[in-house]
Amino acid sequence: MRIGYQRFVCAVVLGVAAAAHAQTVKVEDPWVRGTVAQQKATGAFMRLTAPEPMRLVAAESPVAGVVEIHEMAMDNNVMRMRAIPGLALPANRAVELKPGGYHVMLMDLKQPLGAGQEVPITLVFENAAGQRVTQAVTAPVKALGAAAPMKGGASGGHNHGGHGDHKH
Repeated sequence: MRIGYQRFVCAVVLGVAAAAHAQTVKVEDPWVRGTVAQQKATGAFMRLTAPEPMRLVAAESPVAGVVEIHEMAMDNNVMRMRAIPGLALPANRAVELKPGGYHVMLMDLKQPLGAGQEVPITLVFENAAGQRVTQAVTAPVKALGAAAPMKGGASGGHNHGGHGDHKH
């Protein structure tokens, strides 16, 4: 019986140590596209670099009722947006979340988001062992139509306000 207890304590200690050792993901240039009155959704964009193979598996924010990880992809010559269960982050390689590509979708917004505001976002990452870690990010709101602060310049024609093909 004593050996079983020692193994349990050892497993708990190792689990806590592994979680504490989990390295944070480098988050660069986070921003959220501003909205207009009555607009209920927008995108959050950033560049993520993980220190080990990980996946972005979830996100949440107090400004939105629903937060999902999305991708934009061509389907029969039509650009479509859809939720994905996770986004692979290879070790030490930056992954861009940008207009027209992968992004964090903020839906069921509780209020319009104007330039100069800051949006708190909690990102949830999962490592190869299945351990989840959360990381808080504060993303400034950029005016609708403003140039993106990331490499690549302007935000382009991607509009999160329409959602013609978006399924909830």
